[in-house]
Amino acid sequence: MQQVPVTHTLALTNIRRARMLPVRGQVHVRQHQKVGAADVIASGNPGNEHLLLDVRRVLNIRTAEQLEDALQCKAGDRVKKDDILAESGGMFRRVVRSPVNGQVIAIIAGQIFIEAQSQSIEVFAGVAGTVIDVIPERGAILETDGALVQGVWGNGKANQGMLLSPAQSPEEAVGRQTLDMSMRGAVVLAGWCEDPETFKIGAELPLRGLILGSMTADLIPAAQSVDYPVIVLDGFGAFPMNNQAYKTLVSNEKRDVCLNASPWDAFTGDRPEVVIPLPADGEPAAEVSEIKTGKIVRVVNMPFLGKIGVVVETPVAPVTLPNGLRALAAIVRLENSELVSIPLANLDVLE
Repeated sequence: MQQVPVTHTLALTNIRRARMLPVRGQVHVRQHQKVGAADVIASGNPGNEHLLLDVRRVLNIRTAEQLEDALQCKAGDRVKKDDILAESGGMFRRVVRSPVNGQVIAIIAGQIFIEAQSQSIEVFAGVAGTVIDVIPERGAILETDGALVQGVWGNGKANQGMLLSPAQSPEEAVGRQTLDMSMRGAVVLAGWCEDPETFKIGAELPLRGLILGSMTADLIPAAQSVDYPVIVLDGFGAFPMNNQAYKTLVSNEKRDVCLNASPWDAFTGDRPEVVIPLPADGEPAAEVSEIKTGKIVRVVNMPFLGKIGVVVETPVAPVTLPNGLRALAAIVRLENSELVSIPLANLDVLE
């Protein structure tokens, strides 16, 4: 039987997360230390990038005199992004601009070498827990017990705060009329969002985080611009949050929740998730599962994107789909009791 990814929606589990730098750096925590979601675990510098700009070719320069007249910088100069490094005269003026902040290292034969200014990388805990192991110069392993709800998209931020749900059902949207001063400093839960002003208002309050079932794809730039974490649990569009996630989160309203809105990375296993630390011991959860009768699954592609159902029949042989392709598919009973045939590639397991 084919194994498929698991999206965890668990009332109680044991959670272990590795927080690692992609390069060598400095670890800021020690073993057995308690950390919060927004704490920096480790930081490092990825090293400087070097760029080569061919002024002769871009400006069509043929002589050394033309090159000397065109250059507006010299070796050792500090430059900012979009600064003019060289320009041609004449009726049709052309310029060469710096693509980055950095320093001009050398100018050789009409080619400008720039060392880009690098930015420090910081790795956040993303969860309130305990450091159980430290990996020198790389990071640490964190552990906690609690509820876990994983999503499909995040804006790369991390924080924690008290969970509030102004929505009375997973179908309700969040908007400028929904948010008020009573939610200041809270993590807000809502079914979906389609108003870009929502994120701006959330920043002004400010919110500690926003958990959505869905949002329209045009809101991605607005969600990425705010300093608080935004997590989308089910996908892009304007449809309700899945009932399993909604019930798990609402049952923990007014508890402290941790949001790690890390982008989903299939290589490292990182994904956006909500963790609610609880004073109880949980069991570790599997990362993959088999499709079999009785499994609760979620559809991850159209036309049933975001729908939840139960597998009632598992595939024994490939079937022909409406688009003409043949693939293994399962018969799923959706929450409205409709029976549909869904390719296994379009399902993940909720458990």
